[in-house]
Amino acid sequence: MVIHYYYSDDLLNDKDNTSRSTSAKIEGEVIELPSPSHRGIVLEEAILKRRSIRSYSNEPLSIEEVSQLLWSAQGITDKRRGFRSCPSAGATYPLEIYVVVRRVSGLEVGVYKYLPERHALLLIDHGGKEEELFKASFFQEWVRDSPIVLVIAANYQRTTSVYGERGIRYVHMEAGHCSQNVYLQAVSLGLGTVAVGAFDDSEVKKALKIKEEPLYLMPVGRPSSSTRS
Repeated sequence: MVIHYYYSDDLLNDKDNTSRSTSAKIEGEVIELPSPSHRGIVLEEAILKRRSIRSYSNEPLSIEEVSQLLWSAQGITDKRRGFRSCPSAGATYPLEIYVVVRRVSGLEVGVYKYLPERHALLLIDHGGKEEELFKASFFQEWVRDSPIVLVIAANYQRTTSVYGERGIRYVHMEAGHCSQNVYLQAVSLGLGTVAVGAFDDSEVKKALKIKEEPLYLMPVGRPSSSTRS
């Protein structure tokens, strides 16, 4: 379902919500995501099977799989207080998750921003970005060829305004928590991913038209037959 509306990520200004994240209002198309599942394989099995996967089949992902991955990354786990799937220093929640869609059933090719409080996607740009990200990541094929790339980006000011320079460390710690959640969720879904840190920050920001600082690129797809063997 596509809805046109003005979006603000202050989690509806709920006085019980400890999140301090703020942003300008944005107008655009919002795609409501399927509700995430709260059941899957046991944690120990996911940890045992976790690998960095760099080769993917051509099969598209489903919107349900994308929904689950995003929920694991930054989904709301306590609606009253606004707590998310990853711990955050002072519940400042500096991270933003972008999804570069190439092959997803039910989603147009383009760049989307995840809206945790709505569990929805905001379409921010149409068209493929695989070639731009391929170049920005110094020609890593898995970034170009995957069905989606999750981009974990940070608004440092949300955390440094509370903790000063030490907040920079807290942001990086939170990004690591988020990445590991995505890794384990991918395993649970039978998917593969890899944490990519080698890229030109300014070129990623330019390609996606974002202001936040990119910290991770995480291509996600179904492992190729050669990877599974």
